[in-house]
Amino acid sequence: MRAKTANHKVRCLKCGRTLRSPSPDGYGPKCRRKVRRATKAAELTQHKPHLVEKAVELLEQGGVIPLRDTRKNRVFLVVSSDGSETYRTARAACTCPAGLRALHMCAHRIAVHALDLAS
Repeated sequence: MRAKTANHKVRCLKCGRTLRSPSPDGYGPKCRRKVRRATKAAELTQHKPHLVEKAVELLEQGGVIPLRDTRKNRVFLVVSSDGSETYRTARAACTCPAGLRALHMCAHRIAVHALDLAS
């Protein structure tokens, strides 16, 4: 995360408000509570538990960054689990290897789903 300077204000990744003190996950206190509450939602229990844990970890570490936000298509830049690659992810699709095979829901899509639930 970038340090706060005179010319650059750190903003919440979810709502865009200016943060008084930067946080490692990139969210303000209210948005962080909403995201944490959403990660415990019943809708996410339909996915494999280890993938939900990876998604929660990804959100807590600030690995989900919004690229484009329209009402229909929210696209995020999501960091891989080892931190070496990034993938473009929406709720419907992901460019990671698991997402391209489309056999199972990947942790990246689960993280984006949790962000949608937090809205």
